[in-house]
Amino acid sequence: MTDTQQTPVNKAADARDRVHELLHAHRPQVDELSAIDALLVTSELVTNAQRHGGGVAGFSARIAGGLLEVTVADRSPRHPATAIGREKYGVGGYGWPMIQKLTSCVVIVPTGEGKAITVTVPLRFEGAPD
Repeated sequence: MTDTQQTPVNKAADARDRVHELLHAHRPQVDELSAIDALLVTSELVTNAQRHGGGVAGFSARIAGGLLEVTVADRSPRHPATAIGREKYGVGGYGWPMIQKLTSCVVIVPTGEGKAITVTVPLRFEGAPD
Protein backbone atom coordinates (compact mmCIF):
# COMPACT_ATOMS: atom_id res chain seq x y z
CA MET A 1 0.00 0.00 0.00
CA THR A 2 1.16 3.52 -0.74
CA ASP A 3 0.65 6.19 1.90
CA THR A 4 -2.62 8.06 1.89
CA GLN A 5 -2.41 11.62 0.60
CA GLN A 6 -4.66 13.67 2.91
CA THR A 7 -3.99 17.29 2.18
CA PRO A 8 -6.35 20.20 1.76
CA VAL A 9 -7.29 20.94 -1.82
CA ASN A 10 -9.17 23.95 -3.12
CA LYS A 11 -8.91 23.37 -6.86
CA ALA A 12 -9.09 20.41 -9.19
CA ALA A 13 -5.48 21.14 -10.17
CA ASP A 14 -4.37 20.70 -6.53
CA ALA A 15 -6.12 17.32 -6.33
CA ARG A 16 -4.64 16.20 -9.66
CA ASP A 17 -1.18 17.17 -8.41
CA ARG A 18 -1.64 15.07 -5.24
CA VAL A 19 -2.85 12.05 -7.22
CA HIS A 20 -0.09 12.47 -9.81
CA GLU A 21 2.53 12.47 -7.02
CA LEU A 22 0.97 9.37 -5.48
CA LEU A 23 0.85 7.49 -8.80
CA HIS A 24 4.39 8.55 -9.74
CA ALA A 25 5.80 7.34 -6.41
CA HIS A 26 4.16 3.92 -6.68
CA ARG A 27 6.21 0.86 -7.64
CA PRO A 28 5.61 -0.87 -9.91
CA GLN A 29 4.98 2.20 -12.06
CA VAL A 30 1.34 2.86 -12.99
CA ASP A 31 0.79 2.78 -16.76
CA GLU A 32 -0.07 5.96 -18.66
CA LEU A 33 -3.71 5.11 -19.48
CA SER A 34 -4.47 4.27 -15.84
CA ALA A 35 -2.87 7.52 -14.74
CA ILE A 36 -4.94 9.51 -17.24
CA ASP A 37 -8.15 7.82 -16.06
CA ALA A 38 -7.25 8.46 -12.42
CA LEU A 39 -6.51 12.14 -13.03
CA LEU A 40 -9.70 12.61 -15.05
CA VAL A 41 -11.87 11.04 -12.32
CA THR A 42 -10.11 13.09 -9.62
CA SER A 43 -10.59 16.31 -11.53
CA GLU A 44 -14.27 15.64 -12.20
CA LEU A 45 -15.02 14.76 -8.55
CA VAL A 46 -13.37 17.92 -7.23
CA THR A 47 -14.94 20.12 -9.91
CA ASN A 48 -18.38 18.68 -9.09
CA ALA A 49 -17.82 19.35 -5.38
CA GLN A 50 -16.94 22.97 -6.15
CA ARG A 51 -19.65 23.54 -8.73
CA HIS A 52 -22.59 21.62 -7.24
CA GLY A 53 -21.61 20.71 -3.67
CA GLY A 54 -20.82 23.99 -1.97
CA GLY A 55 -17.05 23.45 -2.10
CA VAL A 56 -14.55 20.76 -1.19
CA ALA A 57 -14.82 19.78 2.48
CA GLY A 58 -12.22 17.00 2.34
CA PHE A 59 -9.93 15.08 0.00
CA SER A 60 -7.87 11.94 0.29
CA ALA A 61 -6.24 9.47 -2.08
CA ARG A 62 -4.41 6.19 -1.60
CA ILE A 63 -3.29 3.13 -3.53
CA ALA A 64 -4.05 -0.32 -2.16
CA GLY A 65 -4.32 -3.72 -3.84
CA GLY A 66 -3.91 -2.41 -7.38
CA LEU A 67 -6.62 0.24 -6.91
CA LEU A 68 -6.55 3.98 -6.47
CA GLU A 69 -9.10 5.09 -3.88
CA VAL A 70 -10.12 8.76 -4.00
CA THR A 71 -12.51 10.40 -1.55
CA VAL A 72 -13.94 13.88 -2.07
CA ALA A 73 -16.29 15.36 0.52
CA ASP A 74 -18.49 18.39 -0.12
CA ARG A 75 -21.13 20.44 1.67
CA SER A 76 -24.26 19.23 -0.13
CA PRO A 77 -26.35 16.16 0.68
CA ARG A 78 -27.58 15.96 -2.96
CA HIS A 79 -26.30 13.02 -4.98
CA PRO A 80 -24.76 13.64 -8.40
CA ALA A 81 -27.16 13.85 -11.34
CA THR A 82 -26.86 12.75 -14.94
CA ALA A 83 -27.92 14.49 -18.14
CA ILE A 84 -30.55 11.82 -18.84
CA GLY A 85 -33.99 13.40 -19.03
CA ARG A 86 -32.67 16.93 -19.38
CA GLU A 87 -33.24 19.18 -22.33
CA LYS A 88 -30.99 18.47 -25.28
CA TYR A 89 -28.56 21.31 -24.65
CA GLY A 90 -28.77 21.44 -20.86
CA VAL A 91 -25.61 22.20 -18.92
CA GLY A 92 -23.93 19.54 -16.79
CA GLY A 93 -24.65 15.94 -15.90
CA TYR A 94 -22.13 14.35 -18.28
CA GLY A 95 -19.23 13.85 -15.88
CA TRP A 96 -21.02 11.52 -13.47
CA PRO A 97 -21.56 8.73 -16.05
CA MET A 98 -17.89 9.07 -17.02
CA ILE A 99 -16.85 8.64 -13.38
CA GLN A 100 -19.02 5.53 -13.12
CA LYS A 101 -17.52 4.09 -16.31
CA LEU A 102 -13.89 4.63 -15.26
CA THR A 103 -14.26 3.32 -11.69
CA SER A 104 -14.91 -0.12 -10.28
CA CYS A 105 -16.80 1.07 -7.21
CA VAL A 106 -18.59 4.26 -6.11
CA VAL A 107 -19.77 4.80 -2.53
CA ILE A 108 -21.65 7.89 -1.36
CA VAL A 109 -21.82 8.41 2.40
CA PRO A 110 -23.74 11.19 4.15
CA THR A 111 -21.62 13.36 6.44
CA GLY A 112 -22.54 15.94 9.05
CA GLU A 113 -22.09 18.72 6.54
CA GLY A 114 -22.94 17.03 3.22
CA LYS A 115 -21.56 13.86 1.64
CA ALA A 116 -18.35 12.05 0.83
CA ILE A 117 -17.93 10.22 -2.47
CA THR A 118 -15.32 7.47 -2.56
CA VAL A 119 -14.37 5.86 -5.85
CA THR A 120 -11.91 3.13 -6.75
CA VAL A 121 -10.03 3.30 -10.03
CA PRO A 122 -8.47 0.04 -11.25
CA LEU A 123 -4.78 0.48 -12.01
CA ARG A 124 -2.59 -1.28 -14.55
CA PHE A 125 1.16 -1.31 -14.19
CA GLU A 126 4.08 -0.94 -16.60
CA GLY A 127 5.25 -4.31 -17.84
CA ALA A 128 2.25 -6.22 -16.46
CA PRO A 129 0.39 -8.50 -18.89
CA ASP A 130 -3.00 -7.17 -20.07
